[in-house]
Amino acid sequence: MQDDILVTMIAPLRSPDAADGSQSAAERAYESTKRAIIRGELEAGTMTSELLVCQQLGLSRTPVHDAFLRLAADGLLSLESRKGAVVRPISPNEARDVLEMREAVEGMAAARVITDGATDELTATLGTLLAAQEQALANHDTDAFADADDAFHTAIVTASGNAIAAHFTRFLRDRQQRLRHQLIRANPEQYGDALEHHTQLAAALTAGDAERYRMVLAAHVAAYGVAS
Repeated sequence: MQDDILVTMIAPLRSPDAADGSQSAAERAYESTKRAIIRGELEAGTMTSELLVCQQLGLSRTPVHDAFLRLAADGLLSLESRKGAVVRPISPNEARDVLEMREAVEGMAAARVITDGATDELTATLGTLLAAQEQALANHDTDAFADADDAFHTAIVTASGNAIAAHFTRFLRDRQQRLRHQLIRANPEQYGDALEHHTQLAAALTAGDAERYRMVLAAHVAAYGVAS
C-alpha cells in the first residue's frame, strides 16, 4: 500500500506535455498556468493574458477564459478588465494560515502513526523520499526537491489513516507547494536545512517520539517565514 502511496505522492504537478485525450482544453490551460504560478515561472505581480496562453498552448479563447476564471477563484490570478490578469502574491496572512494548519494536521498525523504502531512501512517510504531529496540537492533541481518534499509530508498524513486530514492536506497542497518554491528561490541554502529537518523527522517517527516530531516540525515550518 505504501508503494502505491509513494507513486501517487511523488508525482509532480501535471505537465501539459503529459496531457492525453481525456484532458479537456480548459483543463490543460488551467493545469499549465497553475503549474507556472506555483513553481514561480510566473512570479507574483506578473501580467499575463488569455491571448498569450492561447498562443503558447495552441488553444482557442473559450477554454482559456474558463481556466482563468478557475484560477481567479483559486486566488492565484486577479482578473483586470481590459488589462488581462495579474498573478496574485501570497499575503503574509495567507502564508501564516497555511503553515499553522499544516503544522497542526501533520503533528496530529505523526502522533497517530506512532500510537497505532504504523511506523515500519512508513519509515521505508520516507527513506526513499529522503534519497530522492538528496539526489535533487546534488543536481540543484528545485522542482524535484519540492515534489519530494511534498511527498514526504503527505505520506505521513496519509499513513495516519485520517481521511479528513488527508483531504485537508490535498486542499492545502497548491498553496504549500507555492510557498516551498518561494522559499527555495529566496533562500537556496534552505535546501540543505530542509533535508536535515526531514532526516530528523523520520528519525523521530522511527523512535516513536511524537513530541520530538512536533518540535522539529515547528522549526521546519518556521523556516518558511524567512521567505515572506
